[in-house]
Amino acid sequence: MRRRPPRRGAAADLLVVGLGNPGASYAATRHNVGQRAAEELVRRHGGKLRRARAQHALTAELTVAGRRMAVAVPTTYMNESGRAVGPLVRRHGIADLGRLVVVHDELDLPVGRLRVKSGGGLAGHNGLKSIRATLRSDAFTRVRIGIGRPDQTPKGGSYVLDRPGRAERAELDAAVARAADAAEHCLDHSVAEAMNRFNAA
Repeated sequence: MRRRPPRRGAAADLLVVGLGNPGASYAATRHNVGQRAAEELVRRHGGKLRRARAQHALTAELTVAGRRMAVAVPTTYMNESGRAVGPLVRRHGIADLGRLVVVHDELDLPVGRLRVKSGGGLAGHNGLKSIRATLRSDAFTRVRIGIGRPDQTPKGGSYVLDRPGRAERAELDAAVARAADAAEHCLDHSVAEAMNRFNAA
């Protein structure tokens, strides 16, 4: 196996990865709320997502209150998210997987509900499964954005790939902003503190 070159410069204090599918046709779908949260973080702090050389992601390195935050959006499809996250963890020097924050959609939460979680079950989410398989661990932090379950499950999993209606979209927009808040909070606070603050609502 070819050795990877060592990282140059200081490691990131936090790596935030927003999950979704690539391409304009998926951008406004329920499945891409995690990606939208990552994009919101970059927008807030005046950064720009750029294609990472030889990696399957767009990335930005931000300075937030004097701390280094790396933000990434995989350019793989959701079920191959691990192909992007593995190299990102190495590139940004994330030795403690608790400092990896993955933001993603969650069917098991009502629309707009937000939950911060560390480790545990993956609830059948293919993006999380891919990340766990690559990292060989589920000890990373998650910010879960509820998209709800349909009353009747459509064939082919199209619910997550549909665009929400106007009322639901407003709730998801607010949840995306709170998810960005939660990721920022993790820079200077423990996961337990983030859970206490953001899981109460």
